[in-house]
Amino acid sequence: MNTTVFIHNTMHTHYQPVHSLYRKNRMKTFNLHLVSDSTGETVSSVARAALAQFNDLEPEEFSWTLVRTKTQMERILTAIKENPGPVIYTLVDNNLRDMLKLECVKRGLPCIAILAPVVSELSTFLGTETHASPGKQHELNEDYFLRVEAINYTLAHDDGQAHWELEEADIVLVGVSRTSKSPTCVYLAYKGYKTANIPFVHGCPLPPSLELIKKPLVVGLTISPERLQQIRKTRLQSLKQDQDTNYVDMEYMQAEIAESRKLYQKHKWPVIDVTRRSVEETAATIIQYLKKHQEKMEPKSA
Repeated sequence: MNTTVFIHNTMHTHYQPVHSLYRKNRMKTFNLHLVSDSTGETVSSVARAALAQFNDLEPEEFSWTLVRTKTQMERILTAIKENPGPVIYTLVDNNLRDMLKLECVKRGLPCIAILAPVVSELSTFLGTETHASPGKQHELNEDYFLRVEAINYTLAHDDGQAHWELEEADIVLVGVSRTSKSPTCVYLAYKGYKTANIPFVHGCPLPPSLELIKKPLVVGLTISPERLQQIRKTRLQSLKQDQDTNYVDMEYMQAEIAESRKLYQKHKWPVIDVTRRSVEETAATIIQYLKKHQEKMEPKSA
């Protein structure tokens, strides 16, 4: 998998030669190992967030999950020997951690613990010891099942499907085609929010149920016509479809976006411009709006 490099400055003297090699040869590709005793979700998420800060580098990613035994770790160490590169890990077993760190020190590679500094600081502050349990953060608790329910609902209510069930949603997104409605919905669902989305098509009526819902927060998504045209042209190219269509016509898109904004204003729905926003940024703003919306919906005490 091609992504971007993650380099940490802990134990700088041990892997200085590796860094010097990258600087000297201006290498754009190298190996990155993600090691976890659980599903790998935590280490992968943190790594992606850090990797986004770097440009023009394409590491080859090796993901090692559910690492619980010495035999498994030995296989990983062999792979690191054959494909040396930075290591990012979450491991609660001291013996496995020591094996991994020792190998990385021997080879002058960074070995970065994701959770250890956070857990250590919290333990010191709270004055209590931790209970080392691999995958503890992924236990099948109530939150887990609520998240699964949210994901199932969101997938079943994508792109206007089952619109008569919108009242069951936490959030409903409305926007013209290619305003990142679906990926934003999936991201919110993963956070535990039931999210539906309704496409706005110029000249086509929206489902009547949208105007009748009371509980969900409805958010209008908008985008600049220039950016929308670029995204839609790329979409048509990927599908090998003719681009001589209103779908990418600038005047049509300008009218489409203007009409959608009139609708948002009419219903006093909050509006988010996704032109320069990532899905994560859009979702974070929506969650802020949702909290305010829920506060307004709460019955006032006498």
